[in-house]
Amino acid sequence: MAKEKPDLVYGTLDMLILKAIQHEPRHGLAIADRIQQMSSDVLRVEQGSLYPALQRMLRSEWVSAEWGVSPENRKIRIYKITAAGRRQLDAQVSAFERMLEGIRRVMKPVKI
Repeated sequence: MAKEKPDLVYGTLDMLILKAIQHEPRHGLAIADRIQQMSSDVLRVEQGSLYPALQRMLRSEWVSAEWGVSPENRKIRIYKITAAGRRQLDAQVSAFERMLEGIRRVMKPVKI
């Protein structure tokens, strides 16, 4: 049986990216790897979703970026969370926790 690939709830990708760079700047693929690692291999972020999200977050000034060089001597863009990004992460986590609580209440068995 094929392993089911969970879809991310709309709006959670930005939150996951910000969380992945909360303590340490990372380049794009390292961000995707960190999200996969933190989720114990449950979540996988595809490049086709990751890079447009990072560009949107740069425009929103939630992240900053600078060019660097990888250990393999390749040019990479390193992303760092900004103060505005930290505020956004706090707001998104709070909203997500409220949504999860609502889902838990709906899924809780009803006693008759």
